[in-house]
Amino acid sequence: MNNPEKFHIEMGRRIMQRRKQMNLSQEELSEIADVSPQLMSTAERGAKAIRPENLLKISKALGVSADYLLSGEIIDRDFDNISAKLKNLSPEQIRRIERIIDECIGLCD
Repeated sequence: MNNPEKFHIEMGRRIMQRRKQMNLSQEELSEIADVSPQLMSTAERGAKAIRPENLLKISKALGVSADYLLSGEIIDRDFDNISAKLKNLSPEQIRRIERIIDECIGLCD
């Protein structure tokens, strides 16, 4: 991506989407990630680059890889996070989730 401003905005959008998916406010996420609320606001707006150590804190707090926040690409760590969540479910719950996934895939076709 050649446009740094667009890159920061898209990364901020991914941070905000994941935060909302987790039903967290910016303040709650900033507390979990151990960053300032101002930094969280700046990151979500894509106003400027954030330091790598803060990106890692945010990605861990959101339960996604830094690669996902940076590029939008799903990597093995993201699949590992999902797999770890599935391991705590009963066989019946796993079958339900499998059906939901199948339905979602069918809607995308």
